[in-house]
Amino acid sequence: MPYQFDALCARFFDCDVQRNVSMAQYTSFRTGGCARALVEPRSVEALQNALFVVHEYGIPYEVIGNGTNLLVSDAGIDAVVFRIGEAMGAIRQENGLFFAEAGASFAALAKRTVECGFMGLEWAAGIPGSVGGAIAMNAGAYGGEIKDILVRATLMDMDGSLFEFTNQQMQFGYRKSIAAEKNYIVLEADLALHVSSKEEVLAKMAELSAQRRLKQPLEYPSAGSTFKRPEGYFAGKLISDAGLKGFSVGGAQVSEKHAGFVINTGNATAADVIALTPCAIKYLKNTV
Repeated sequence: MPYQFDALCARFFDCDVQRNVSMAQYTSFRTGGCARALVEPRSVEALQNALFVVHEYGIPYEVIGNGTNLLVSDAGIDAVVFRIGEAMGAIRQENGLFFAEAGASFAALAKRTVECGFMGLEWAAGIPGSVGGAIAMNAGAYGGEIKDILVRATLMDMDGSLFEFTNQQMQFGYRKSIAAEKNYIVLEADLALHVSSKEEVLAKMAELSAQRRLKQPLEYPSAGSTFKRPEGYFAGKLISDAGLKGFSVGGAQVSEKHAGFVINTGNATAADVIALTPCAIKYLKNTV
């Protein structure tokens, strides 16, 4: 197996390849054991080739973005992890549209659009994660969602075939899309925003960023807002009403600032998060 694995890694062209990498470096929770290999393709063609290779060798694999909303076992991942990162993170503007590759920082894209005087992504300031992850989960905050601005997305299936999906074909819903449902890899997004006063949109972004800093525990590693909002309710309020603010297991804690967040207070393990989170989920289900 070691020889086979070495041979496999040697066939990844135009990729950065690391062996036995701690996934705590690549997840927003800052937890998790090692991956057998972390591979960062620099192009669509490199990713297609890499998928072909792992299929040929029969090696298990996972595809991630910025590692937000991702909890890796303390035992690690006995697989190749493909990370769509900065090497596939170009952003450009053309004819009133913004084109962003999946590896681009979602917050950086939002900042870029605002600085260019466009409104429509000001709500995304400070949201962690990549563009690919934002598209796959139909990210949203403060009344805005990806579905409101996406024109077209380029996706890849796990066999390396490419597809273009319109907004309607993406089948967006609350924190979901066809990309997540069908396990497609997001490669690029075309976004349509509207021109606004640069001063106005910068002020709006600053206002929303201030609200986020005031209400959310941004000083701690987390996966962001941990729980989906039950219809007609707010998860954070329900959990707070249950008296679970500050409740902890090991280094994992229900945030005292916002009960919708599970945070790593400094030395949490994935097992701590797994043990803690069902306590809040059980209450949510019993309540709604």
